[in-house]
Amino acid sequence: MDYCLLLPFTLGISLLWPCFMATEISQTEEVKHPADSHLRVKRGWMWNQFFVPEEMNKTNYHIGQLRSDLDNGNNSFQYKLLGAGAGSIFVIDERTGDIFAVQKLDREERSLYTLRAQVIDSTTGRAVEPESEFVIRVSDINDNEPKFLDEPYEAIVPEMSPEGTLVIQVTANDADDPSSGNNARLLYSLLQGQPYFSIEPTTGIIRTSSKMDRELQDEYWVIIQAKDMLGQPGGLSGTTSVLIKLSDVNDNKPIFKESFYRLTVSEAAPTGTSIGKIMAYDNDIGENAEMDYSIEDDSQTFDIITNNETQEGIVILKKKVDFEHQNDYRIRANVKNRHVDKQLLKYHVEASSTLIKVQVEDEDEPPVFLLPYYLFEVFEGRPHGSFVGTVSATDPDQRNSPIRYSITRSKMFSIDDNGTITTTNALDREISAWYNLSITATEKYNVQQISAVPVYVQVLNINDHAPEFSEYYDTYVCENADPGQGLSF
Repeated sequence: MDYCLLLPFTLGISLLWPCFMATEISQTEEVKHPADSHLRVKRGWMWNQFFVPEEMNKTNYHIGQLRSDLDNGNNSFQYKLLGAGAGSIFVIDERTGDIFAVQKLDREERSLYTLRAQVIDSTTGRAVEPESEFVIRVSDINDNEPKFLDEPYEAIVPEMSPEGTLVIQVTANDADDPSSGNNARLLYSLLQGQPYFSIEPTTGIIRTSSKMDRELQDEYWVIIQAKDMLGQPGGLSGTTSVLIKLSDVNDNKPIFKESFYRLTVSEAAPTGTSIGKIMAYDNDIGENAEMDYSIEDDSQTFDIITNNETQEGIVILKKKVDFEHQNDYRIRANVKNRHVDKQLLKYHVEASSTLIKVQVEDEDEPPVFLLPYYLFEVFEGRPHGSFVGTVSATDPDQRNSPIRYSITRSKMFSIDDNGTITTTNALDREISAWYNLSITATEKYNVQQISAVPVYVQVLNINDHAPEFSEYYDTYVCENADPGQGLSF
């Protein structure tokens, strides 16, 4: 092998390496004719180094040669190598000064070795020249593929985002030397994810390239490739995957699944009773799916509230109903989202509505008296069976059951099925001037349905008693009394 350059590390020792590995020569050097086998350089020269390609598979790869200017070729000089890797990684031919690499080198493990050289006179055992230092640099080859160090990647972007919206930036690392050609210069590309996403080749920034609807698909797997050598053929590559999830925006209004609901309520139901549920569906999620129900025309009889857990509409009774007065109602319910951003109002222009028919169920109610109480008058001394008065109760239900009447615990009065009250004994005002009665009305077809009403009977006085003295009087008069003279008691 021809050598064209010798670099001294002492006054008399020179380094030689093949021309294709030579580096720039200092302006202070003295160059002999190229035909000379050696090159003498001034002591002020600073570059004392060899270059070795990493991953070189050749056994005993020749790196260069150490040669003393005092060496006259009589084989009396002995060259020695000291320092890191000497004897294990690097060896020297002690006679010729040729340096060899006996192991494969990896720049990513170590890129520079600092060694020392000695030249010894084998006949005397003394150093011919002072020990000197030089370096062996491991030059880079493209033997490392790009690696994504922060995976797995996951990103979230709002659905319906405009084209060009930033999603995430991915970064790959290449262990090769960034200053060595294009070995560590990367280009990013999209292997999977079109047409929804794009990536900037030099930065690894992923952006949206079309609008996406979360309700159609809520997540995407994107595969990214990083290739060194600026993507040129022969470059190495690495891949990573990015899970991109679409977050929800309120772009859907709630819709009633049913256009008509049938509900029932008993006329006996108290105010506040829940009479049924209705349900609207919203394709959005979370807060965007929260909704409020309402009834059109501000109904006085019914109201509707939202169950915040299930988002159902609960129809409640606002005022008691009466089957006999009105046995069915038709109301219309509306629904709308609770939270709507101004920029999304276009999706919520018209609220969804549904019709609700409420059927009132007839309950078997007890008889109802026409009056809350009754007051009758009857003269004392009337004979048995005398008329006192009439009470009247009716069945409020549709079937209008016949009514039976009775008087609770009374020996003085009786009542017939028509509600007519008569006396059963002669009444004496001087014994009792008032009677408080309780009249019971019972449905014939359901004896469990009973109601009662108070009846007050006043016994009126008649002149049925002659005056009486309060005590017996014993009188006397004198035999000679004059006419008109008073009696004595």
